[in-house]
Amino acid sequence: MAQVSLVKCISNYRVSSVLNRDVTSLGKQNLFDPNPETCWNSEQGTPQHILVEFAPCVRIHSVCVQFQGGFAGKDTRLIDMDRKEEICALFPDDNNKVQVLELPKTEQGVARRRIKLQFATSTDFYGRIVVYSLDFKGSVADDVELPAKTTNDSCASDAVITIV
Repeated sequence: MAQVSLVKCISNYRVSSVLNRDVTSLGKQNLFDPNPETCWNSEQGTPQHILVEFAPCVRIHSVCVQFQGGFAGKDTRLIDMDRKEEICALFPDDNNKVQVLELPKTEQGVARRRIKLQFATSTDFYGRIVVYSLDFKGSVADDVELPAKTTNDSCASDAVITIV
């Protein structure tokens, strides 16, 4: 199946912090906008994270991210928030280029709804992260049937729920 941008499938997203609480200039909305001059800039301190919710469920093949050199994430983890488990470690470089970070083949076919990109440390001495663009490449998980609204909406296709 062809890999496409999954940005249009994002239903909600949050970040751990914004530098000086300047959400207008440095807020989360800049992660997915098409403007190459805007960015999300975290406050200092570690860890930092970006939490993304998709609707419908998606199968992520790769994460495309552009950091500001000197403010890149180190010890980066991709976490499935529904299953409460780490998907994989990611190893971005400390540069200004758009980087395509592929997930392991065994993880690319898994349907997911909520993921967290967690930066345990940063290349910045103070722990700040600066992201100019973020995208997820993959496919929509059309074949996943979701159960009726529950407290833990998951895309786990192995879960069978019968409503009587």
